[in-house]
Amino acid sequence: MNSETRTLGMLIPSRGYFPDFLTPVEGQYGWDVGLDALRGIRPERMRRELQLLGAGAPTTPRLRDFMEGGTKQLPRLMGELRAYHRAAVEPYWTHIQAQIEAERAARGRALLDGGADELLASLPPMLRWRAPVLECDYPVDRDVRLRGRGLLLQPSFFCRRTAVTLHDPELPPVLVYPAAAQLASAPGSGEATRPAEDQRQRTLGKLVGHTRSVVLRAIGDGATTSELARRAGVSLASASQHACVMREAGLVTTLRRGNAVLHTVTPLGAALLKGGAVAS
Repeated sequence: MNSETRTLGMLIPSRGYFPDFLTPVEGQYGWDVGLDALRGIRPERMRRELQLLGAGAPTTPRLRDFMEGGTKQLPRLMGELRAYHRAAVEPYWTHIQAQIEAERAARGRALLDGGADELLASLPPMLRWRAPVLECDYPVDRDVRLRGRGLLLQPSFFCRRTAVTLHDPELPPVLVYPAAAQLASAPGSGEATRPAEDQRQRTLGKLVGHTRSVVLRAIGDGATTSELARRAGVSLASASQHACVMREAGLVTTLRRGNAVLHTVTPLGAALLKGGAVAS
């Protein structure tokens, strides 16, 4: 294992429990906010969760040293998190962001169409809404009781196969689940997870012209193919063709929802419309 991420590998095993403090709820507001929350972790909570980690597997001398160091180990841990983020996340951030925005658009559309019931029923197949219980495939048998606290649904590009929730029942309830767009583009699905740059450049050459600019703007916060055709004033077949070309160019993400598809603009597409750089 790379020495720059050795501590992360120790704290986040390939399966089983890992400390809740590594995924602070505040992280939903951004990378820097999440790091600030980690920096302010209470020593007693860090010690308690590290003890749970040690109880689930043989405790190595390195883990024992880390546990004994407590919050004094945070600067090294945060340094590793930053290094990993630079190497494994930043280069792919626009693609990751596009997938998550497509997921948010699909769930938002479901909520507007049919309320909370429709939203919960629209989640990926490892989650099943049987009112008043949301069932999910999970490695262990456990119940999470909300007690009126609400539930934060957090789509993740990195979550695979099953959902994940926090171990401590007293923490704000969060359910992290695989983004449907990420599942649709998984290896073997027939769609590449990240278009090759040469293909993207070839396809971008097809985008010159007034009609596709109108179609791209017409997508707005998300549109089905029929809505796109109506907004742009083109035929259904033309709207579908334009969306396909822009998807291949990385300007649009398409997520299937029932018998329809929902198109959303990627950060690259938004930057093209604004005439600026892609936000990082």
